Parts: sequence; structure tokens; C-alpha cells
Amino acid sequence: MQLNSTLYYFILNTYIYVGGLRYLYFTLTALLYFVIIVVNLSLIFVICMNRSLHEPMYIFLCSLFVNELYCSTGFFPHLLVQLLSDIHIISAPSCYLQIFCLYTYAHVEFCNLAVMSYDRYLAICFPLQYNTLMTFNRAVIFIAVVWIYSFAKFMITFLLSVTLPLCGNVINSLYCHNYLVVKLACSDTQVNNIYGVFGTILTILVPLLPILFSYIKILKVCFSGSKQTRRKAVNTCTPHLTSLLNFSFGCMFEILQSRFNMAGVPSTVRIILSLYFLLIQPLLNPLMYGLQLTKLRNTCKNVLCYISLRGYSNQK
Repeated sequence: MQLNSTLYYFILNTYIYVGGLRYLYFTLTALLYFVIIVVNLSLIFVICMNRSLHEPMYIFLCSLFVNELYCSTGFFPHLLVQLLSDIHIISAPSCYLQIFCLYTYAHVEFCNLAVMSYDRYLAICFPLQYNTLMTFNRAVIFIAVVWIYSFAKFMITFLLSVTLPLCGNVINSLYCHNYLVVKLACSDTQVNNIYGVFGTILTILVPLLPILFSYIKILKVCFSGSKQTRRKAVNTCTPHLTSLLNFSFGCMFEILQSRFNMAGVPSTVRIILSLYFLLIQPLLNPLMYGLQLTKLRNTCKNVLCYISLRGYSNQK
């Protein structure tokens, strides 16, 4: 497979001139990237090393945190380079690699959240049978299916896009976007468009159906159950719903922006909302779940206390 031999780079023309503020934006972005790496890696380490957290819910969370690191690694280094550049270009191979990373990230994120909603449904609606219905091995199988399905599904879209002959290289975005690259094609893109619509429907419906099913069942149990049941449902579902709604909002705006004329929206607002789900989601998930889930929070506190005591004893 070869990339278009006549195209060596793309121009990203949505960046605005910020003058001397570029160094401030670079520092803040680098700090955000550092925090995302630290908090996600820390929670992955805590979950993997603590046997008491080897439960399905935390295994799903570990997959979610790995996906946040995957997204950030595919996005932040390029963004940091662009913030310090006067000419905002990206090589064709790097652009296609970024498309692959960001799109597979979005697919995995939605599917992972869908599996987590089903897990919460089993925990709330079948608390006594939960350990039988959702075992550690089944959780691992769910995660493997989510990642394999997401990568395999987008691979078809990716192969259709990467082989297109292109007649332009200007992308109206801050980062590489598959739909905007396809719009630059010289040849007929009917196959790309048809599969793109089909792929988008699959991306939305496959995760949405189990999410709707799970929460309809959870709501029924809440309305018919005791106050304690409702409190448990709220405590366990709030982080998941927050993450789901936050990610859905960011993705929805980016899809609308790429397909419709958003000239009426101020450029600064478009930039912020375009970056929203790529900047906020990888930071929101670990902080929210780390603070909300008591068992995970207490384990993190114990690890920090242990590290502090070891450091103090070594100083003495």
C-alpha cells in the first residue's frame, strides 16, 4: 500500500496567529499533556498492581485509561509542534497516522462506555448474580472484542481514504480529519461516502443500543426499588453518564463542524469546541473515576501514603 506519490504534506489553515502568546499556549498544553499522562498511567498502575481491583468494573476502567493515553499520544505531540510553528503543515504519512489514531480512539471510547453501561446494568439489576454473569475472563473478552472491532471497522475506511488521489492539500481543521481529506479527492468518492455513512451509523448505533437498553432497565429498577437502590444507582452511574455525555457533545460538534458551514460561529469558539473532546476527555475520566469510586480512591491514597513514607524513610 502506498500513499499518494504526488502529495507530501497537508496545510492546516484553522490555526490563528497568536504572536508571543504561542509560548504561553505551548506551556499550558504541555502541562495538560503531562498531567494526562501522569494521572492515566498512575491509575493503570494502581489497578494492575492491586489484586483487590482485579474486578470487571476496574478492568473496563483500565481499558478506558489506556485509550486516553493512546489518543493523547496521537494528538498532543503534533499540537505542540504546531503551536510553535509559523507554517502549520503536517506530512502526509503523519496526517494519515493521526487520522487512524483519533478515529480508532473515538470508536474504542464509545464501545468501551457501552460495555461499561452493560456492566452497571448487571451490577444494579442483578446484584446477587453479578459475579457469575460478569467474571474477570468475560470482562477481558469484552475489552478484546471492543478493541478488535473498532480497529477492524475503521481499517476499511482508512484503506479507502489512503488510496485516493488528491487534488488539494488544505484542510480546514486543527488536525487531520478523514472526511476533510476525502473532500480533496480528484476521483469519485461515492464508495467512500456510502461506507462513511454506514460506518458512522455503526459507530453510533452499536454502542448506543446497549447504552439505552442498560439505562432503561436501570431506571425501571430505580423507580420500583428502595431509596438505597436509587442511591447506589446514582453513585455508580454518575461518572459513566458524565463521561458519556461529555464525549458525545464534543464528537457531535466536531461532526457538525466538518460537514456544515460554521462561518457564523466565532473562530475562537470553533477552535475550543473542536479540541474539546481531545483535551478534556482524557483528563476528565481518570480524575472523575479516581475521585468518585471509593475503592479506587482509597487505594490511590494508600499508594501515595506508602510512597511518601518510603521517601521519608530514605531521607532519614
